[in-house]
Amino acid sequence: MLAHSNWISVGKLATTAMMAFGLVAFMYAPGSAAQTHITVSVSPTSASVQAGTGKQQFTATVRRDWRNRGVRWTLAGAGCSGSACGTLSATSSASGVPITYTAPATVPANPTVTLTATSVSNSTRSASATITVTSTSPVSVTISPTSASLNVSTARQFTATVANDPANQGVTWSLTQSGSSCAPGCGALSGQTPTTVTYTAPGTVPANPTVTLTATSVANSAKSASATITVTSTSPVSVTISPTSTSLNVSTARQFTATVANDPANQGVTWSLTQSGSGCAPGCGALSGQTATTVTYTAPGTVPANPTVTLTATSVRDTSKSASATITVTSSGGSVSVTISPKRGGLAVAQTLAFTATVMNDVGSAGVTWSASGSGCTGSACGTFTNGTSNAATYVAPSIAGIYTVVATSAADLTKSASATIAVTDLAGVLTYHNNVSRDGTNSKEYALTTALVTATTFGKLFSCPTDGAIYAQPLWVPRITINSLAHNVIVVATQHDSVYAFDADTSPCATLWHANLLDSAHGGTAGETTVPSGATGGLVGSGFGDITPEVGVTGTPVIDPSTNTVYVVSKSVNASTQFFQRLHALDLTTGNEKVTPRGIDTSISVAGTGDGSVNGRVAFDPRNESQRPGLVLSGGVVYVSWASHEDHDPYHGWVMGFSASTLVPVTNAVFNTTPNRVGTLSYSRGGIWMGGGAPAVDASGNLYFITGNGTFDANNVGGSNYGDSVVKLSTASGLSVADYFTPRDQSTLDANDTDFGSGAATILVDQPSGPVTHLVIGGGKQGNLFLLNRDNMGKFSGTTNNVLQTVNAGNGIFATPVFWQNNLYVAPIGALKQYAFNPTTGQFSGAPSSQTAASFGFPGATPSLSSNGAASGIVWAADNTLYCTTQSPGCGSAVLHAYDATNLGHELWNSSQAAGNRDQAGRAVKFTVPTVANGKVYLGTRGNDSTVLGELEVYGLLPN
Repeated sequence: MLAHSNWISVGKLATTAMMAFGLVAFMYAPGSAAQTHITVSVSPTSASVQAGTGKQQFTATVRRDWRNRGVRWTLAGAGCSGSACGTLSATSSASGVPITYTAPATVPANPTVTLTATSVSNSTRSASATITVTSTSPVSVTISPTSASLNVSTARQFTATVANDPANQGVTWSLTQSGSSCAPGCGALSGQTPTTVTYTAPGTVPANPTVTLTATSVANSAKSASATITVTSTSPVSVTISPTSTSLNVSTARQFTATVANDPANQGVTWSLTQSGSGCAPGCGALSGQTATTVTYTAPGTVPANPTVTLTATSVRDTSKSASATITVTSSGGSVSVTISPKRGGLAVAQTLAFTATVMNDVGSAGVTWSASGSGCTGSACGTFTNGTSNAATYVAPSIAGIYTVVATSAADLTKSASATIAVTDLAGVLTYHNNVSRDGTNSKEYALTTALVTATTFGKLFSCPTDGAIYAQPLWVPRITINSLAHNVIVVATQHDSVYAFDADTSPCATLWHANLLDSAHGGTAGETTVPSGATGGLVGSGFGDITPEVGVTGTPVIDPSTNTVYVVSKSVNASTQFFQRLHALDLTTGNEKVTPRGIDTSISVAGTGDGSVNGRVAFDPRNESQRPGLVLSGGVVYVSWASHEDHDPYHGWVMGFSASTLVPVTNAVFNTTPNRVGTLSYSRGGIWMGGGAPAVDASGNLYFITGNGTFDANNVGGSNYGDSVVKLSTASGLSVADYFTPRDQSTLDANDTDFGSGAATILVDQPSGPVTHLVIGGGKQGNLFLLNRDNMGKFSGTTNNVLQTVNAGNGIFATPVFWQNNLYVAPIGALKQYAFNPTTGQFSGAPSSQTAASFGFPGATPSLSSNGAASGIVWAADNTLYCTTQSPGCGSAVLHAYDATNLGHELWNSSQAAGNRDQAGRAVKFTVPTVANGKVYLGTRGNDSTVLGELEVYGLLPN
């Protein structure tokens, strides 16, 4: 019997009802006339979706489709094809079931896309929706120059810049006076391009000498910019210079700028140095970098006898016109020097960072100018600056990830500057346990944290955020979320006190954006509910061992849907009547409010079976004994939740359930029990899904992979349905059902000795198209064996041999999820963190570690995370949580975060116990915690100090100075 069932039992139909149903079925059989009356409608019929990030749900309703075959969805556009028009979450759906359209990265040349739903039963019936793909920012036009005076018959070029013009359509040009076209009487346009035009003034000054030149966006004709042109007869040339006076220390430099009015040919100026009316260079200084409008003056090495120098800019067009600046050469304070703060950091694309500059010996308080540079970029493409002053500016990161340099250059001495290195990431977020549904634990978009910068002098603890309970769940990171009208990078933390926090991921001291307590009435709680006491005294879970102390609330890692800004999390609580509650919540990421009514998970959920705790042939879910330890999964619009138990307290089973992400309604047939039936004379069932807090992995077809702990097994028998100590592959195509499995040949011994296979988690490796086996999965448990399996043929069970591709023994028990990066597996059993090389040609791992750490990780080992810049600068992060402060721990102490070079684990880059004065010390350790790495920072959950601070999020990163 399969270990899943429908949520509602269905009675047998009476014979007469079946006959009636058969008659109806005959009347509407395939090809019948009834199908010609099918109608299709799509909702909504039109939508505007932003390129790059925008999503929109569409629903097709099919009426009189008696076979309920639904629709097929297609996308088409006159200016795009394939994914350039956008993508769909599904190409077919049943009537009323929504699909999601995701806009392409850029706006197509023709921004209108048509989404069509066509009846499967009758392809002549369809309906469409019109989608307009919009830019994330409105079109805007600027023109340069914005004003000009031109003598009659002279010409000048104008340039237009169009922001958010993805097809580079540019502008059209026109001349008007008082709102009406005026050419050729007011002048003529020539050499028109989408971005430039040359205006030639008429031969005589018009009656109205003011002419308006307008550049109108082709992409959006409502957007334009204008320049005012004044046509003059021959007007006198005039020259101005900036600055008009300054003091400079010996050997320092400063740039000067000249502006010439009525210089139609832009001939500019010539430059000269004088003292008392006579040329004086080089004794009074030197000029370099001369252009028609700028020059750099460098003071001499010693103060001249006459310290006053005159710099003159003389018009080339009219040499009788000039302007001068007075320069005083001094030696009053030493050479100019510039410092900048911060010196280093990480930003998400479009994020801002405030900089300050300090200039020593800045005569005249000239301050600095700001610039940014980077590989493959120039100008604003390297980032822009706002709120600029003489000593401060806010840097706005560009939209392309990479390494950028921010430079503050002394305005008084252009040879003096200071720079900061800023790494910009386009990481979409750490939205689920171990970074992604493959559970490989990698963030390959980390540009700030490099093996050269993660040292005790440049990396350390930045700040911490106190919480109301211990943090067992992995922190999750989301970039650029608008909360209270401001954009934030957000770190989401869940605690054992049934709370969820959203903190600003970058602000020091810590800034709480919102805090939700899942037991209040707004989050579904009832009067008198509390978290569940857990401990040797007064505990209400398990057998009183206090494995989790002092309370149980939220233990499993939540999951976030960025398309809807929803946080899914499961809470546990109890009331004074010892009634236990488990609820699935869907929290708004911007407020912490519930999006829909929380879903209670209780004894109303059951499967057919005779296993431990069954009543009348049904095994019901037990909200008291079942522990929601594994991380949640979001896949295909369904939230999957898994359970084990507290402290092996019978009766318990492993469970997996699926709930609609939009409504939290249970999905039909999406309940799976790992051990539903009694096996032989064994009184227990078990088979919990522990995995050291790991989450089931998901492949490209939506199949779930997880490992069960010790429990009964009979899946190798005809009709067998129990999967203790097994890797299970669940199909999600129609509810939940077993698609394949692997069970070690010594399963009965593992079960008898409590040697859980499922103490560690399954990690799906990257596909190996050139190897002997394309799809691989690897996992291991207390026995220390890592089994490499073929996901397409997992081997099932044999009493004589393990049908696996390879067995690698890691030496000690595994209670963690490994990392896989660049054909290397990093696993931390009890003992050293080890690296095993994978050969894609043979499809095998090295039998012995290629490197390992000198440090030893006590029970329960560690689940590492890995950051890298693509294939470079890999860093393995692992927390030593040996002293995890419960009654089963050998003691109580701080978590210790370690950073290792991924190419050689023998090279430790940094750890949180190195710096003097406990600068980087973390709070008390929590068993199974996982570090989260994002945007130049590492986030680690702890217990705080267990007295005044009951939980604490530690934030590590590059020290700013």
